[in-house]
Amino acid sequence: MSPVVPTAEPTPALLKVLDGLVDLHVHSGPSPFPRRFNHVEASYEAARVNARAIFVKSHHHNTVMDLLAMASQLKDAPTPVYGGVTLNSEVGGINPSAVAMSLQMGGRIVYGPTVCALQHIKHHSSDDGFPTSGMNLYEKEVSIYDASGEVSADTVLVTRLVAKAGAILTSGHLDGPSVIALFKTAHDNGVEKLILHHPDFILNTTDAEIEEALSLGAYIEHELAMYHPDVQAPAWPIERLVSWINKYGPEKTIISSDLGQKNNPLPVDAYFYIIGLLLDNGISEKDIRQMICKTPAYLAGLEDSPR
Repeated sequence: MSPVVPTAEPTPALLKVLDGLVDLHVHSGPSPFPRRFNHVEASYEAARVNARAIFVKSHHHNTVMDLLAMASQLKDAPTPVYGGVTLNSEVGGINPSAVAMSLQMGGRIVYGPTVCALQHIKHHSSDDGFPTSGMNLYEKEVSIYDASGEVSADTVLVTRLVAKAGAILTSGHLDGPSVIALFKTAHDNGVEKLILHHPDFILNTTDAEIEEALSLGAYIEHELAMYHPDVQAPAWPIERLVSWINKYGPEKTIISSDLGQKNNPLPVDAYFYIIGLLLDNGISEKDIRQMICKTPAYLAGLEDSPR
């Protein structure tokens, strides 16, 4: 186990770089997985860096309904909080009805299958540090394909609903070929905001698949949790993230926390630590703000352009 990283006070220069960030990947509660805080507390946590917005994600349910139920508590909370739905078996998998409800109730993001994707199930068969709920949720594999092997009619309809709402569609934890099939369908149906999650964790997408995803308009998301030594796995060195940024460019890269799990660092503390390391490793303040502020704000629907 790596030693705990001290939570030193950030410098004024670092706070300036982080000011107004948008975190598109926060795991606050409620959730079957153990969480460190709830969505209201997450708003106050994000205010430590004057975050412009956060998106709260559950693998198991539509977080928009959480936010509506917490509306009185969030009314005066400092950071706007947005939600969405993940297409796992708890919401019926690739379920246009669940997507339509989430989007029409205020959702801004639809996540592809994660814990129910076959790629995730295969990966999680080993001890990879991914959290578990301790419950039997009777989860089933979720696929974007129909019985004939074609992209299903429900998948097509989901992409049309996302396009109509101007929302974000993500890869979830699908395998590379499935990501490309989903993104091609989404692109053909007018989806303009696509996110490829952690291509080197669970998904293990190839360079060719990443290039194809980028050609369809996708952005690559990397997560602070992957690089923080106080997170059980994978605890990659910062040089790996620097290499990714240099390879595909800050204009096509976004950085989110993917934090909120019990026993893991707080998202803001991870921003202090990892962004500080990126600065120390030659990534410019301008490029960092592109990845944590400008592009995420565009994807969140807070700006008309990522520039």
